Amino acid sequence: MTLKHELSTKFVQTATRGMYCDGDGLWLKVRKDGGHQWILRYSLNAKSDEIGLGGSRITLKEARNKAGEYREIVKLGVDPKQHKRRLKHERSEKDYTLRAITMMAFEAKRHSLKGDGKSGRWLSPLTNHILPSLGNIPVDQIHQRDIKEVLAPLWHKKHATAEKALNRLNIVFKHAAAMDIEVDLQATMKAKLLLGASSHIVEHVKALPWQAVPAFYQTLTETSSSHLALKLLILTGVRSGPIRQLQSSQISGSTWLISGDLMKGLKGKTPDFRVPLSDEALRIINMAQQFERGGFIFPGVSGAPISDATMARLMQRAGMDERPHGFRTSLRTWLSDQNILSYEASEASLAHSVGTSVARAYNRTDYLDQREVALNKWALYITGD
Repeated sequence: MTLKHELSTKFVQTATRGMYCDGDGLWLKVRKDGGHQWILRYSLNAKSDEIGLGGSRITLKEARNKAGEYREIVKLGVDPKQHKRRLKHERSEKDYTLRAITMMAFEAKRHSLKGDGKSGRWLSPLTNHILPSLGNIPVDQIHQRDIKEVLAPLWHKKHATAEKALNRLNIVFKHAAAMDIEVDLQATMKAKLLLGASSHIVEHVKALPWQAVPAFYQTLTETSSSHLALKLLILTGVRSGPIRQLQSSQISGSTWLISGDLMKGLKGKTPDFRVPLSDEALRIINMAQQFERGGFIFPGVSGAPISDATMARLMQRAGMDERPHGFRTSLRTWLSDQNILSYEASEASLAHSVGTSVARAYNRTDYLDQREVALNKWALYITGD
C-alpha cells in the first residue's frame, strides 16, 4: 500500500536537515541552512528518476498538487523533465511576463476607461509599485509572497494605493487565466491575508459645511479663470475634470451636456450627462468666455485646461483644509438637510448610480426638471439673493 500525505504543514515549517517522504514519491529535502527543496521520484520505462518541484516558497499543498500533475504526465508515458523543458521553450518564444500580460489586460479594458485610459490612472498602481519588481517574471511563477513583499511598504502608509494595485493585479491574473496560462487566481487574496489588517485610517475629502459656502463664494473674484472655475464647480456640483475641460460647444441653452467619457464611472453607460445651469452659473460661464483659449473656457497658461491642482491650491493659499471636491458633499448635504430633492434625484445631481442595474434599466430619468429647480435654489442661497 502506497503511503500518502505523511507530512504536515507544521512539520514542514519546523523540519531540520534531512530527507522526508510525504508518500507516493514526493520528498522534502531540508538543507543545513534551513532551506528546503521538493522532489518527486518517479519511474518511467523501468528507469527511476526524479524532478525538482521548487524550493522554500512552495507550500506542502502546492507541492502535492504539482506532484499530482507530474504523475499524470508519467502515466501518459511522457518524461516530466522533457515536458518541463518543452514548456520552458514555448514560454521563451512567447512573452508571458507580468509586464506583457498587464499590457494585454489594459488593452482589453482600455475602451471602457475614461479617455481610453490615456491619463494612465488605471495602469499607474501597477507601473509604479508592482512592475518594477515583478514585471519581468513569468506571470504563472508569481507567488502571493512576492506580491506581499512588494506591497508591504505601502500597506499602512498608502493603503488606498496598495488596494488599487491588488485590484488591478487581480484583473491581470484573470486575463492570464483566460489565455489558458496556469496562474493562481487566489494569489492577490492570499497576499492580502498575508499583509494583514491595515492601520491606515480612511480620511474623506474635507468639505466646507453648506452653511459656510455663501461666505466663501463671496471671496472668489471674477477676474481670474481659476476663481470662476471654482465658482462654477460650487454652483453645479460637477467634478473638477469636466469643469476644467468645459467648452462652449457643450452648452445648449441652459443645459450643459457632459460626454460620458469625461464622467467618472459613466463611460459606455450613457452618451452624456445633463447638468441644468442656473442663471448664476450661466453668468459665470459668460464671464469666463473672455479667457477662452484653445477651445477651453478655463485654460491654463499653455492654453490647455487648467491643471487638476489649480483650484485646490487656491483654497490652500486661503489657509483652508477643505478641497474643491468637498463642495459636492456640501451640495449633497444641503439637498438632504433642506429636503429639496428625493434621495434618487439628489444622487442623480452628483451623477451617482442608484439601485441595481436592472432597476436602472427601467428607470432612465435623470430628474433634470427637479434638479434645475434645486440648483437654482442653491445658487440663490449661496449668492444671498
